[in-house]
Amino acid sequence: MQDDYKDHLKLLQWIAALVLLIACANIANLLLVRGMSRRAELSIRSALGAQRSRIVRQLLTESVLVSGMGGLLGLAVSYLGAHALLALAFPDQHNMPISASPSPLVIGFAFVLSLVTGILFGLAPALMAARTQPADALRSNARTTAHGASILQRALVVLQAALSLVLLVAAGLFAQSLNKAENVDMKLEATNRYIVHINPQAAGYKSTEVEPLYQTIVDRFHAIPGVLKVGLATYTPMESNNWGSGVKIQGEPDLNKGASWVKGNAEYFDSVGTRVVMGRGFTWQDTLNGAPVAVVNQEFVKQFFGKRNPIGHHFGFSGPSQAGLDGSHEIVGVVEDTTYTSIYLKNHAMYFLPLTQRAGNANDPTYSLDKDQSMYAGAIVIQTAHPDAGFEKIVGDTLSSINPNLTIVKFQTFQQQIDDRFIEERLIARLTSLFGVLALLLAAIGLYGVTAYTVARRTPEIGIRMALGAARSRVIGTVMRGAMLQAVAGLAIGIPVAIFCVRFVKSQLFEITSVNVPVMAIAIGVLALAAAIAGIIPARRAASIDPVRALRIE
Repeated sequence: MQDDYKDHLKLLQWIAALVLLIACANIANLLLVRGMSRRAELSIRSALGAQRSRIVRQLLTESVLVSGMGGLLGLAVSYLGAHALLALAFPDQHNMPISASPSPLVIGFAFVLSLVTGILFGLAPALMAARTQPADALRSNARTTAHGASILQRALVVLQAALSLVLLVAAGLFAQSLNKAENVDMKLEATNRYIVHINPQAAGYKSTEVEPLYQTIVDRFHAIPGVLKVGLATYTPMESNNWGSGVKIQGEPDLNKGASWVKGNAEYFDSVGTRVVMGRGFTWQDTLNGAPVAVVNQEFVKQFFGKRNPIGHHFGFSGPSQAGLDGSHEIVGVVEDTTYTSIYLKNHAMYFLPLTQRAGNANDPTYSLDKDQSMYAGAIVIQTAHPDAGFEKIVGDTLSSINPNLTIVKFQTFQQQIDDRFIEERLIARLTSLFGVLALLLAAIGLYGVTAYTVARRTPEIGIRMALGAARSRVIGTVMRGAMLQAVAGLAIGIPVAIFCVRFVKSQLFEITSVNVPVMAIAIGVLALAAAIAGIIPARRAASIDPVRALRIE
């Protein structure tokens, strides 16, 4: 499981770290504002003999307490979030393969992370607040500006905007990748198809007894009104399954290439919607005692025959132990390339064998039929004329009438099986979108906070301007220009960073290798809109200032 989810988990760790950085920048801004607002208090303490180190320790203690409380709240939220993530990752499993309960290691990591972030992002505001000279602070009034603090505040907002854009672009790319993956032409027909997993071996059947069983299954299901096709196979297209072997064409050099293989009955291709493009598919005469035949896909022909006609050629398993057995199967047909296992498998050569014929070693007299596990069908694919909500019960009753021990291992529609192959991609797309929205919200709050603080500090100045005849629209424009400049600076940093970061995640994207214009344009538009909304609120507040009241502020 770790190998399956390793890349995506690393990606989520990096995304979570970026969101944490944005949140920390927001907290640092709030602490900075709080420190500047307490300059007079801290200056009085300093004038009365308080050491600067003691003031810094006090402010750091407050910062660590805030981060610690946030960490405790985050643990509670993460516990609920972990259950939600597992439900998304394993929607059909009642017994989860992993536990959502936080381990002591996770709790310890959260505690240390809260402590470290509290110290790191509380240190700069504490130092700036404690650095104030008592005489200057006590002489200052509301018209005095803290230039250093203002620059740091704006820099933090620019950082948040840049990181938010990166996460928004990531969300857009993964959403686009999911859309492409779900809409790719798999050359499969899922409409009114049902997948029924069975286990004949567990029901007590031997390899030598399955041929009449399969015929009985086909006959019983065809007797059900509305059933059109009944396919049996070792496994179905979009399962997490992939049998393979080396392949050698008889009379030709060994190319040291392999192919995946599936065994199916005469109606299997029709049941999954695979079209025969040359020769024939399987027939009811392709039985254990019939001539060993095979059907290959177009990619198999391309890799082993090039532009030659493969019909009539023989092949078998490759390898030193298979000497003399390279003529085990005669190719009688070619089917179109259909998706098996995963859409990420490219150039997927495959061959198909009749369900009750031997695989690869049909001409080997030393290999007992009892040992051939490939004789067991793992699934039935049933095509019906129309959807049937109660079809699972009908299937269960039909199998029980054949043998009470022959039960349904798993029942699902073909479309559900296909959709299940995109659970991980869907989960990542949703999480990146969630983190992108969260980052955007934090950045907007940060921009709003800095803009509102700037308006509050400049209230006397704005009052003077308005008393001298400045129009409300001009005041709004001045405030909005300051807010949007910070957003533009964030975009200027975020755009190249986002373009650069795509190279690290393109292996997890489907047929996407770079940031395209629509995704980047939407991300920029969303961030610009959020910045405008965050700036317009304090801008309108600034334009509604009463000049007389503003001039009385000291």
